[in-house]
Parts: sequence; structure tokens; C-alpha cells
Amino acid sequence: MSHMPVSNSEETTRLFKSDFLEFFSHISPVTITIIWLPVAVFFLVRAILNTIAGSPVWILPAGLALGLLVWSFAEYNLHRFLFHYPPKGAAQERIVYLFHGVHHAYPQDKTRLVMPPVVSIPLALLFYFFFQLLIVRLMNAPLWFNPIFAGFIFGYLIYDLTHYATHHFPMRSGYLKFIKRYHMQHHYKTPDKRFGVSSPLWDYVYKTYPQD
Repeated sequence: MSHMPVSNSEETTRLFKSDFLEFFSHISPVTITIIWLPVAVFFLVRAILNTIAGSPVWILPAGLALGLLVWSFAEYNLHRFLFHYPPKGAAQERIVYLFHGVHHAYPQDKTRLVMPPVVSIPLALLFYFFFQLLIVRLMNAPLWFNPIFAGFIFGYLIYDLTHYATHHFPMRSGYLKFIKRYHMQHHYKTPDKRFGVSSPLWDYVYKTYPQD
């Protein structure tokens, strides 16, 4: 499967014969904001209430920052190792194309730039239970759970909205200009590098930041 784009227009392609399945393959950034912003705010409010009830004040900003960092790590690894997984056989090639290959084939398709809920909801549940197990049960640090998970969900929203913006907003100055150019180079120049979308941090760590 080629990751290089075949179209620079906003055209799209059909993924499923079923109209029902095809409907769920298209998603708007407004929809993911409506779904996930309340979730992030819910856990943030719980963290604030814990602070008001007497938990150390510093846990709130530290937990949020840690959640954002964990998301950025997940963002890089999901993009590099799952979405760009080298398929072995026709079945795997079809799955990889559905997950991410279609985006590289039609990078300006407005309805396939953010993660559909059929993917994001199971992933969020997986991370929720993982954090519960790690933070609450194994580390016995329940006060950290809410701010970390809030930061994680906020990080996901920042990622998805940034991804949409890099394809459809001008972003002409500062960091936004840099990150737009960075992501466009991933699409059109180095599809095997520059896997960070909202930040190049882990490209530096993993040495997938080209020196050019």
C-alpha cells in the first residue's frame, strides 16, 4: 500500500458498499468536539473537586501536563506503528487502508481527517481501563487519575483539531505555520518520518525527524 497522495483536491472515495457503514466513515471535527470536550471537562471538574476537598493543589496541573505528555506519546506510536503498519497480505492491506491509507490517498478529504467515534471510543475505553489499572490499583494513586485522564482527552482533541487545521486552515505564522508545514512534509515528502501531528517531540526521541 502506498502512503503517497494521489489527489490534492477535496475529492473523496467510497470505502464500503453498505450505505450504513459508509455513513460512519465520514466525520466532522464539530462532532468529535461535541463528543470529547464534555468528557475531558467532566474529568477536569472531578480533579478540581478533589483539589477543593483537600488534595494537593500541584497534582492538578502536574496531572494535566502528564496526561498531555502521555497522549503525545500515544499519538506518535499509534500513527507510526498502527496507522503506518506495513501490511502482509491483501486483508491487512485493506485494514491499513481503511484506518489511514485512505487519508494519504485523499489528504484533503474534509470528512476523513479526524478519528471516527467507532475507532476513538474503543481506544478511549482501552486507555481508561489501562489508567485505572496502572494509576489507581497498581500505583495506589487515585488522586492522579482524573487530571491525567482529562489531560489525555484534551491532548487527543488538540491532536485531531490540529490535524484538521493543518489540511484546511492557512496557519501562516509561529508554531502553527511550523506544524502545518511539518505535517505536509509527512504527506508529500517523507511519509516514513515526521509522525508527530501536534508536536515533533517524539520524532526527536525516535530519530524520525529528518535533518533537512
